[in-house]
Amino acid sequence: MSFNTFGHMFRVTTFGESHGVAIGCVVDGCPPGIPLTAADIQLDLDRRRPGQSRYTTQRQEPDAVKILSGVFEDADTKGQVTTGTPIALMIENVDQRSKDYSDIKDKYRPGHADFTYDTKYGLRDYRGGGRSSARETACRVAAGGVARKVIPDITVRAALVQMGPHKVDRSRWDWDEVRRNDFFCPDAQLASQLGPYLDGIRKSGSSIGAVIEVIAEGVPAGLGAPIYGKLDADLAAAFMSINAVKGVEIGAGMDAAVLTGEQNADEIRMGNDGKPKFLTNQAGGILGGISTGQPVVARFAVKPTSSILTPRRTIDRFGKEIDIMTKGRHDPCVGIRAVPVAEAMMACVLADHYLRQRAQVGENPAWPFKK
Repeated sequence: MSFNTFGHMFRVTTFGESHGVAIGCVVDGCPPGIPLTAADIQLDLDRRRPGQSRYTTQRQEPDAVKILSGVFEDADTKGQVTTGTPIALMIENVDQRSKDYSDIKDKYRPGHADFTYDTKYGLRDYRGGGRSSARETACRVAAGGVARKVIPDITVRAALVQMGPHKVDRSRWDWDEVRRNDFFCPDAQLASQLGPYLDGIRKSGSSIGAVIEVIAEGVPAGLGAPIYGKLDADLAAAFMSINAVKGVEIGAGMDAAVLTGEQNADEIRMGNDGKPKFLTNQAGGILGGISTGQPVVARFAVKPTSSILTPRRTIDRFGKEIDIMTKGRHDPCVGIRAVPVAEAMMACVLADHYLRQRAQVGENPAWPFKK
C-alpha cells in the first residue's frame, strides 16, 4: 500500500527524495527489442533540470540518468535494446543543501504537505519536502523517455499557455518558439513580457502559478476503455499526481459548461483519406473514454510555489502558533519546468493504453464497416 506506482501494462514506480542520495524509477512492461540508450532519456531530462535560467531554482543538478537494468546489446544490430524485463533508471542528487531547511524541521509551511505528511506518518523528510518536492518529477520524465519509444508514431508536445493573469494569444501559437525561450511559451510576444513580470514576482519575495497545455498527435482511435478504464480519467489522474497540480481539463474542459449542445458536439464528415474528419475538437480527442483519432488535448493548473520569502502565519508540530519565512533556492514559477513533465505523463498513459489495447483487442477492427 505504498502507492508509488501507476499504470497497468506499462507500469512506473518512482523512488527517492529531494535531498536523498538519488532518485529514480523502475519501468515494467516495456516490450523487448526497442532501441534504448541513456541519451534517448537525457534529452527531456535536460529540458526539465533546474538552474538553466534565472527564472527557475538555482539548484545545480546535472540530472544525468543511468540505466541500471532492462537493456542488452542486440546481436544483429550491436545496438542497445530493451529486454522486456524491468528497466531501472537512476539520477544522483549532487547539489543538496539540507541545512537550508534545518530552521523549518518542526514548522509547517503553508501550502506545503508538511502537516499532512506528519499527520499521516508521524514524521516527515523536511529537507526540500522529500517525496512532495518537484524534484520527484525528474523520475517521471525519465520514464516518459522510455514511453516515447513504445509509441514512436505519436507526437507529444506541451507548452506554458498562462502565467498568472497573462495568457497566450493562440493566433500567435508557434511550436518552434517553445524551444527558443526560457518559459516553454508558444507565443513569442508573451514570452518577451514574462521575464520582467516574473522578475517582479521574485523580487517581491512571492511566486506565481501557471497553466500547461499538452497535446498528443497521431493517437490512433480506440485507446481507452468504457467507464472505469477511460483514457481521459487516467490522464486526469496522471496529471493530478504531479506535485503542485490543482486542476485538470480535457478538451473544452470547464468551458464546456457555457457551450450549447450544437457548439459542444464535434460534427463529423468523411475526409479525403477515407477516415472520419471531425470539424471541431471540443472533446479533446476522447469520447466515452476512448480516443477518437483526433489530437488528445489536456491542460492543468500548477499552483504558486509555496516556499516564499513573505512571512506567513502557521503552527509547528507541537501546536504552537508561529510565523514562518522559507529560505533556500526555489522556483518563482514551478509551472515553467512542468512542461516536460506534462509530456512525460501523457506519453506514459498513452503507452500504457496502447499496450492494453494490443493485449485485449490486437489490431483494431477494419473501419468503415461493410453494409
